[in-house]
Amino acid sequence: MARRPTGAYGLTMAGTFVTVVCPDCENEQVVFEKAATAVACEVCGHTLATPTGGKATIESDVVETVEAR
Repeated sequence: MARRPTGAYGLTMAGTFVTVVCPDCENEQVVFEKAATAVACEVCGHTLATPTGGKATIESDVVETVEAR
């Protein structure tokens, strides 16, 4: 059975972080995959992720999944 990544103190992480690229200004930004609020680009304000009650709808290209530390 595969193990899930764990955070501090051995707790299981509830979701993952992904790096996305803004389609307007090409800024790369890290976004939580299960975002509970809308995530806007820090540079131009374009909406990058919209909450849906579970996994957020990512409205831009995902570059990579951020590794758990």
